[in-house]
Amino acid sequence: MVALFYLHAYGIAHRDLKPENILLINESDNSDIKIMDFGLSKIVAPEETSLEPFGTLLYVAPEVLKMKPYGKSVDLWSTGVISYLLLSGVLPFDDEKDSEIARKITVSEADYTYGKWKLASTNALDFTKRLLCKDKSKRMGIKEALNHPWIQAHVKYIKEVRKTTANDELYIPVLPTE
Repeated sequence: MVALFYLHAYGIAHRDLKPENILLINESDNSDIKIMDFGLSKIVAPEETSLEPFGTLLYVAPEVLKMKPYGKSVDLWSTGVISYLLLSGVLPFDDEKDSEIARKITVSEADYTYGKWKLASTNALDFTKRLLCKDKSKRMGIKEALNHPWIQAHVKYIKEVRKTTANDELYIPVLPTE
């Protein structure tokens, strides 16, 4: 989330966030991440929108598929898809046919009733649901996502872990508040 905040603060919409484009710097438990593959990214002014149909279908926001104007919030949708995948082990909108995937993304709701979702915390569930909001105006923004209780709980844990390391290069940036 911090990396995405950094990009958005500089006006960059990645537009193709997916697990394949997120790398760990090393194999440690407290490794930083890097976002890669900016081939579809775009500089977007604060109130600017785009209509270009970019992104990987399984991670693309509904407004892109509906050819509606969109901004940086498409990256938050993709983050919600990644969160769903990491917490459940499956994608929220999947099918063998691309047309059915697109239909599910635009009209169906993600299913939170089966499998590993029973093990997810209330905060993890809330975080994911608020990112996978089909109405972009109601979707959680980057600052709200960074300040979400689920993220903040992990930030506190990461800070504690990093305090105990001997590596002064490890740090957690100060996160914005609303």
